[in-house]
Amino acid sequence: MIEYKRTPAIKKAKEIAKILRSEKPNYFYLKDIFKIIRKELEIKIEKKSKKLPYVPNDDELKRFYKAVWEAKNFQDMLIIKTLLYTGARVSELVNMKIVDVDFETCQIRIHEGKGRKDRITPFPIQFREVLKGHIQKMKQDSATYLFESSWHRKYTSRGIQKMFKKYVIEAEISGNLTPHKMRHFLFRWLKSQGIDDALIQPYSGHETRQSLEIYSRLAIHEAQIVYTDKMKKFPV
Repeated sequence: MIEYKRTPAIKKAKEIAKILRSEKPNYFYLKDIFKIIRKELEIKIEKKSKKLPYVPNDDELKRFYKAVWEAKNFQDMLIIKTLLYTGARVSELVNMKIVDVDFETCQIRIHEGKGRKDRITPFPIQFREVLKGHIQKMKQDSATYLFESSWHRKYTSRGIQKMFKKYVIEAEISGNLTPHKMRHFLFRWLKSQGIDDALIQPYSGHETRQSLEIYSRLAIHEAQIVYTDKMKKFPV
């Protein structure tokens, strides 16, 4: 393999900057220029190899939930189960409002999730009565959000993560178990039950150019039927 002696990158960058300075470039102008340069030089973008994310196994999940259960904090239990059952992100969970919950369809509407997009996410039928009882109590306290602190304020993402970490320590889980890993667990578990990606996607909030076309053909109620059936076997 032939090694070329190149001009140091910083020196070459300064030369290019000197040429472009008179153009008074902005970010988008520079972006277009370097895109064209890459094309002219036939340089392909090298992608980093992706490592598989850590996902808790069934045993770790049960140990974690046991720690939550033994703490006897009812609202903490509901928060954990809502994360587990819906695959919601923490930032989405703390913004869920009581009016967003539809008990007839067993669905929660998420407003402006990642990418500022709305979506609907399910919860199991067996979770309905517990969640309904919680909401009745919250309404008595004139709450707006699905989960609020004792100061009648909505939780912060940091507050949820702090609470979560406390139970991870109590359960003596060595892996990097975070609220976001609950999303990974749910979607991996649904896939292990034979559910197709196209049925998982409407709830996950993920979109890719490759999958968008096929996913857009699927109605939410199609995914709900499969989800409801499979969640009867969920570990917790």
